[in-house]
Amino acid sequence: GTAPMAKHFPKRNRVIAGLSLGLVVIEAAIRSGSLLSARLANEAGREIFAVPGSPLDPRCKGSNDLIRQGAHLTETAVDVLTNLPDHPARQGLARDPLFVHARSGFAEKTALWEPASEAEMAAGRRKIPDLVGPDPVMVDEIARRCQLSTAAIMAVLLELEIAGKVEMLVGNRVVRAATE
Repeated sequence: GTAPMAKHFPKRNRVIAGLSLGLVVIEAAIRSGSLLSARLANEAGREIFAVPGSPLDPRCKGSNDLIRQGAHLTETAVDVLTNLPDHPARQGLARDPLFVHARSGFAEKTALWEPASEAEMAAGRRKIPDLVGPDPVMVDEIARRCQLSTAAIMAVLLELEIAGKVEMLVGNRVVRAATE
């Protein structure tokens, strides 16, 4: 492991957002890293949950704003479990009258794209590594050149980043990892 360093937070947040089924924000100020994680998770089509806080507490302004934008108001673990799509912990909950009126998901209402198909993912795994070199390239340029959905491109880039083959940079740019 490595010591926590601020420069690692954006990468870590992107990985967490991509691997999770949903993200719970317990307390977040307006300029919180938790809100960045929530945005990344929402863009990845994940469910967003927020615990409400006092409107007078600046540490709760961000989480309260997420609720206003449609995140699931969350007070207990049951609130999370009832709104996670196809999670094993939900088995049997749909038959329980307590859970009949669960709201539709925040991610369903606001997701920016549909999940990528396996065929698109396979095509992306073939094409994208060749488009990323030692000089930074815009993700938009990769999209233009490989003609795949945003979901497929971002999913493949996340896989490559986790494998240590590419690095995501600020400004929606990507570069081949120095260890390659």
